[in-house]
Amino acid sequence: MAITLTELKNGMAIDLPDGLFSVVEFQHVKPGKGGAFVRTKLRNLRTKAVIERTFRSEEKVEQAVIDKREMQFLYRDGDEYVFMDSTSYEQMSVSGASLGGSTAYLKEGDSVVLALYGGEIVDVDLPAAVELAVVETEPGLQGDRVSGARKPATTETGHVVQVPLFVNPGDRIKVDTRTGEYLTRA
Repeated sequence: MAITLTELKNGMAIDLPDGLFSVVEFQHVKPGKGGAFVRTKLRNLRTKAVIERTFRSEEKVEQAVIDKREMQFLYRDGDEYVFMDSTSYEQMSVSGASLGGSTAYLKEGDSVVLALYGGEIVDVDLPAAVELAVVETEPGLQGDRVSGARKPATTETGHVVQVPLFVNPGDRIKVDTRTGEYLTRA
C-alpha cells in the first residue's frame, strides 16, 4: 500500500527498491526556499545496517505489512529449524541461514516472535536473555581466582561464550541475546 511521507511513523516498515526498511526516526523539514522534504534514518531489516535518506515530501513509498507471529521452536532437522505457530498449531520449516545469529540461542521448546514479510523471515525477536547449559569448558582450578579472568565455554546450542573461571560443565548460565555475553549463573 503506497503512503505519502507525511504519514510516516517510527517503527513503520517500508519497502524500497534497495530493500526492506524500518523507520528509526524521521523529520519533516520546510525550508524558507524550495519544497519541503523528509529526512529519515532507516534500518535495513535484513542486514540491520542503518542508513540516512532524504525524500521529497510529495514522494510516495510502499508500506510493508510485517506479520509478527509467536512461534515455538520444536526441533532441528539438519539445517532446517521447525517451528509451530502458537495460535494455529501450524508447523513451519525455516533454514538456519534465514534465522541468522539467533540460532545460537534457540533451544527446543523456546518461544520466539518471527516477523514475516511475503513468507520470508525478516526478523527474529528473542527474549533479552536466555538460560543455556554449559556442555564443555575447562574445569576451574582451586585457588585460580584472578579477578575478571575468563575462559571459553560451549553451550548446549553450540554457542561459545566467555565465562568466569568458576563456571563448570553442567552449570546453567544466562546469556544476553543482544551482545552474546555471559550475564550470570542461573
